[in-house]
Amino acid sequence: MAVTVSSDLSVTVSADQNVEKLIDKREALKESLKKGESKAVGVSQVMLGFLIISYSVPLLSADFTEVLMFGVPWWSGLIFVIAGAFTLVMEKCNTIEMVFASLVVTVLATVISVIALIIYIIDMMNNPETKCKLDSTQTCDHRHYATMFNLGIKSILVCLYTVATSISSAFSIILYKERERFNNYSVTT
Repeated sequence: MAVTVSSDLSVTVSADQNVEKLIDKREALKESLKKGESKAVGVSQVMLGFLIISYSVPLLSADFTEVLMFGVPWWSGLIFVIAGAFTLVMEKCNTIEMVFASLVVTVLATVISVIALIIYIIDMMNNPETKCKLDSTQTCDHRHYATMFNLGIKSILVCLYTVATSISSAFSIILYKERERFNNYSVTT
């Protein structure tokens, strides 16, 4: 803050350049996050979370495999819903702290989606489709159709996890760059 005193005893206080820069940077943060991309990412994360959970319900009627034993669809779908909710809240509350919180949750969602992908792939390799055993009516037994259905659902879920991993990792990079861009301008009291 620059203060000048003239000979007639009037005091002039001009705004500090650093404070102006800080205010400008905060406004730039708000504008960069208000472009709408974070809202779209948040909605897509929430939708992917609910899709993963709902598409996993039919797996409960099949064999109890590694995916269900670890509860992968439930905790991974839930973390996507939470990450999307954080992103949507960040859209409304534009602060560096909220960007950091959203970054942490989005990185966690990325890591969990990679872990879920690995578990699904291992599960699909350990529980392949059974061979078709023809009965007297020349149709396959029910076990063949059950494992075929199970693998089909898991293949769809692997595709959803791939999309979720891509979205979360790309958004993590965007949030990290935003955080780094505004990290130099913090208020000290």
